[in-house]
Amino acid sequence: MHDQIIAVPKNGKKTQAALSADLLRRSLQIEHGIHADTHEGYGLALVSVWVGLVVWCDGTWYWWRAGWDDQRKRVLYARHPAVEPSRAARRIAFRYADLQNRRPSSTTIGDLATGRLKWQKTG
Repeated sequence: MHDQIIAVPKNGKKTQAALSADLLRRSLQIEHGIHADTHEGYGLALVSVWVGLVVWCDGTWYWWRAGWDDQRKRVLYARHPAVEPSRAARRIAFRYADLQNRRPSSTTIGDLATGRLKWQKTG
């Protein structure tokens, strides 16, 4: 679950979006102990961090859902320049902590996220 998954374009090279997403994933893991997955396609890359926290990247910017504007009935997004993956990771780590406090995970998901339980294939 916590492995990096990158789709490589036909030319065999990672896109800038994929490279930037990978830098963010590494910063989250090394600096904050947060495991995440990366996915790429159609010129964008995604960093899947937690339920309700997916970071989009186009190689120039990272952006993620930061909340909800109840008055306007619309999603609020935060963004950060992709040239600063460490600082973006810090902001995302704060959002991650906020979401964990609001949405406690099931025991199984929590154990998988913290590494107390390892994913095993059956059959």
